[in-house]
Amino acid sequence: MSWHGLKKAVSRATTTVMQSTGAIDKTVDREFEEEEKRLKVLENKVENLHREAKGYLDAVRGMTLSETRIAETITNFYEENSTLGYAGAQYKLAVTRMDEEARSELDNTYRKTVLEPLGKFVAVFPDFNDARKIRAKKLLDYDRTRTAVRKLVERPSDDPTKLPRAEQEANAARDLYEHYNTQLVSEIPRLVALRIPYLDPCVEAIVRSQLAFNENAFRNLNAIRTAFPNEGRGLEGQVEGVLQQMRELTICASN
Repeated sequence: MSWHGLKKAVSRATTTVMQSTGAIDKTVDREFEEEEKRLKVLENKVENLHREAKGYLDAVRGMTLSETRIAETITNFYEENSTLGYAGAQYKLAVTRMDEEARSELDNTYRKTVLEPLGKFVAVFPDFNDARKIRAKKLLDYDRTRTAVRKLVERPSDDPTKLPRAEQEANAARDLYEHYNTQLVSEIPRLVALRIPYLDPCVEAIVRSQLAFNENAFRNLNAIRTAFPNEGRGLEGQVEGVLQQMRELTICASN
């Protein structure tokens, strides 16, 4: 930071402290405060949507990867020529297709239609936040200079040039502050209004991506249903019967 910048920072920090004690006037702009609040709410919601949307894709990729690992493990339990060995092999093929489709179709489409647009929306907010910070600094400068003018009016200086110089400085500070303030008060509502037409396609893409993935998953898994004995009927009773036989084993019975 340059020496000039350091002096400015110290001056503004001093102004903030003196405003808290009432020694320097403080401008209250209800219109800007309301727009600033709307901007923060929108920023928080868009960031949450972007984060959760990314989390969904990560979760789907994690799920399909886990399914392929489960399928690989299942095939190790049975002989290749057995009924369940064939069913396990079919299950492995099905989940492998699901994993490949998730990587080649869902991943690419979802990133282009959901994550990238949301990411670009999120990237807009730093510019607005930078403008807010500049406005805040210019407002401190304006409050300090206009307070100086007020005090000179209330207690005139022996130097007749002091008040005109203070007024000139205050007017320049006011112009800078109003420039950033007007820009923000004008453009924040426009940004908030644009959220619906911008986000609508993203939300539709989220739903369509989920629908396509689930339809593909159902198609792949439903196609191998007949590979399993009894197609899953009576499994609960069958499992309970095997569990009872396990309980009757000598080692289990002794415990």
